[in-house]
Amino acid sequence: MNKEIKSDDIIFNFFKQMCDEKNDVKCVELGNSWIEAMQNNLTNMEKKLKEADKIKYKEDIKKNREHLKRLKDKTSAEWREYATQCMTEIIENKKNS
Repeated sequence: MNKEIKSDDIIFNFFKQMCDEKNDVKCVELGNSWIEAMQNNLTNMEKKLKEADKIKYKEDIKKNREHLKRLKDKTSAEWREYATQCMTEIIENKKNS
């Protein structure tokens, strides 16, 4: 039995936690922590890129930052909807791989 923990499983479980959270304030806090974690990931990835790759991926990084910016100020209902969409995408990607 393969007990390897995959990042998509961790992400799926995080979004499930967000959907299952009954307290609206805590749900929004989870969403905001998602934004912060993803912003940190982008910053760290960008720091590790060579100059040529920074240029190559500049537009992708910009789009990801804009996506995260649009997530700010979501309500708990909007976060739950977003989390559900993300979980659905994860499941679909697993089916197709």
